[in-house]
Amino acid sequence: QVQLVESGGGLVQAGGSLRLSCASSGRTSRYALGWFRQAPGTEREFVAAISWTGDNVAYADSVKGRFTISRDNAENTVYLQMNSLKPEDTAVYYCAATKHYGLESPTSYDYWGQGTQVTVSS
Repeated sequence: QVQLVESGGGLVQAGGSLRLSCASSGRTSRYALGWFRQAPGTEREFVAAISWTGDNVAYADSVKGRFTISRDNAENTVYLQMNSLKPEDTAVYYCAATKHYGLESPTSYDYWGQGTQVTVSS
């Protein structure tokens, strides 16, 4: 059993920054972790992923250069540092876990958090 809990969402003005956290519990060793987001009326989309060692990362083109994913295995936590936020970044952000790094499809992930709302105003 793996549990994921996101936090850190909120309201921020365009150009601002926000840091999301996802705390995990259960049998999470060697899991790759990813961040996804979903705006109303849209499909859930890939944002970023990180391997269990933290040595490999991947980003969606829309967030490259602005977002940074990292993890602290001692704390069983994955982070998403979001800078230069844009209104189009507004969405519910979810963290997810999989045993296979590099996957970008939401259906490939085994465990999901409940999500945290990020709203970027113009």
